[in-house]
Amino acid sequence: MTAMAPKRTEPDLSYLLDHTSHVLRTQMSAALAEIGLTPRMHCVLVHALEEERTQAQLAEIGDMDKTTMVVTVDALEEAGLAERRPSSRDRRARIIAVTEEGARVAEQSQKIVDRVHGRALQAVPEGDRAALLRTLEQLAGGHLATPAESPRPARRARQRG
Repeated sequence: MTAMAPKRTEPDLSYLLDHTSHVLRTQMSAALAEIGLTPRMHCVLVHALEEERTQAQLAEIGDMDKTTMVVTVDALEEAGLAERRPSSRDRRARIIAVTEEGARVAEQSQKIVDRVHGRALQAVPEGDRAALLRTLEQLAGGHLATPAESPRPARRARQRG
């Protein structure tokens, strides 16, 4: 005899958020690949342009481990989009400086990111978009802001940054 599945009392929020996030990430990756970038490369360029930041600071913003960050910056350097330089504030630290070409590409990649986000939001009726975004911001900044401690941690999605 088969067991009866428990009756769901709430919508499967985990599935809805995970699935839509995954599909959005695949769309973002495909769109940025057209100009030779990955979402991580875009993240580093944009945040390095905002202010002087070290590789460690950018890794935290982009929720990347050290190895992933090194590979990402190596790729940006190889493409001539960024370079490691001594910090003007702390001579012991090295920052990621975006080149002129990197700034041009970052502007182009931001337009792509905005376009992908805009297309995703077009699936939501115009009158509901502001409420959806406000609700997601409330979740991300409130109840779902901090991961729970667990003996078997779940893989983390890229954090907002």
